[in-house]
Amino acid sequence: MTAPDVTIDNLTVAFKRGQVRALDDVSLRLPAGMVGLLGPNGAGKTTLMRVLTGVLRPTSGTVSVDGTDLTSRAQRREVKAATGYLPQELGLYPELTARQFLDYMALLKGVTDRRARRDRVEEVLELVALGDVARRKKLKTYSGGMKRRVGIAQAVLNDPRLLIVDEPTVGLDPEERLRFRGLLATLAGDRTVLLSTHIVDDIVQTCPNVVVIEHGNVAFQGAIGDLAARAEGKVWHVAQPATAPPPDLPTVTVTPGLAGTTYRVISSRTPASDAERVTATVEDGYMALMHAI
Repeated sequence: MTAPDVTIDNLTVAFKRGQVRALDDVSLRLPAGMVGLLGPNGAGKTTLMRVLTGVLRPTSGTVSVDGTDLTSRAQRREVKAATGYLPQELGLYPELTARQFLDYMALLKGVTDRRARRDRVEEVLELVALGDVARRKKLKTYSGGMKRRVGIAQAVLNDPRLLIVDEPTVGLDPEERLRFRGLLATLAGDRTVLLSTHIVDDIVQTCPNVVVIEHGNVAFQGAIGDLAARAEGKVWHVAQPATAPPPDLPTVTVTPGLAGTTYRVISSRTPASDAERVTATVEDGYMALMHAI
């Protein structure tokens, strides 16, 4: 299996009779491997994912996976069969075990042969490290991280070449977050995995490429290091009393100390006479991009 060629050309999705454009003339090409998707709430990330999964038809433009057009009703089913999706909120059946739930989901995905279905369920359970509890424990007893692993298991039941995951580590403890990152990196070996998240560190640790959406437009697409470079020379540490933060400057972090508070701010000019310029990170680059600095 090889990663698909995912191409988006002049994609527009409008609501309210064209008055609201959730996506406005978006053009992208998703490379193989892990691709991060960043953007503030309401930027259009969810709309883009819904189009890519075949749930939502665009107003105009084209979306193709290996030349198969998602905007064509006749071809959409073929693309959906090769796509996996883990939404932010996945409805689970609390009284079922993981094995029972995945068996049901596999049946919905068209795996009608009982033996083939059983074998595939066992395979994905081992992949997400749930084989030892999948039979005896009901889903209602699972931790948040275990439920997310069940979610990724159902998303890969059809062995998709394109995998889309939405906020997969929200609410997880640090150990589960690290485990989930490793799982996604493993899955990305021969797939394209689109990871939408508000947690910049998740993207830094897993995604060599990133797309930033803002107000329905592509604000950035490229290598993760190039996003950090956008803020180089514009990141400062400013030490001030806790009651006097730097006015009107995007603040990345606030670190209290005995002598006062240190603010990590983005500014194209020296923000204070004693400000110290520091090396830019990906989060700094994202903030600089969002504030057009």
